[in-house]
Amino acid sequence: MNTPNNKRRRDSQRRIETAFVQLLQEREVGEVTVTELCKLAGVNRTTFYANYADIYALADAVVKSLEEEVLGLYAEERESKKNTNDFLKLFRHIYENQFFYRTCFKLGLDGKCRITEYDTRLAAAYYDNRHIEYHMEFFPSGLNAVIKKWLANGCLEPPEEMFSMIQTEYMPKEPRR
Repeated sequence: MNTPNNKRRRDSQRRIETAFVQLLQEREVGEVTVTELCKLAGVNRTTFYANYADIYALADAVVKSLEEEVLGLYAEERESKKNTNDFLKLFRHIYENQFFYRTCFKLGLDGKCRITEYDTRLAAAYYDNRHIEYHMEFFPSGLNAVIKKWLANGCLEPPEEMFSMIQTEYMPKEPRR
């Protein structure tokens, strides 16, 4: 029986999604065919279509999975409503999952996916409660640009160095008085 959460189905989905991510390293989403994807994943077309309507539905499923994994890094912070600005765990996760993040950017998640909640209280104090909406756009966009550059360079710097750079250059020190 092909129920939504059975082990065999989850295994097929994992293999299809893994193959899809591999193919995205070489080409754009619209250039990936179901036939080549199924061949790489070791599944037949029927299995693919039992799980996804088309390549774009697969891309949506991968996007959702990627977003959930990134958000999972900061679940404790969101639950406690406390922003620790601990980007070290993010940089470590990126370093260990470079294909994952390249895929994230290739699928256009950089404009949609926010790594952590923006701490508006801290920003309001630091920036005298002025132009918060601009700061809320600036930091995540800048962080995404740094991450893209780091990935493009092959993540040569260790995660600790990337975290230190972000912390030194971009994190507020003390609220302005």
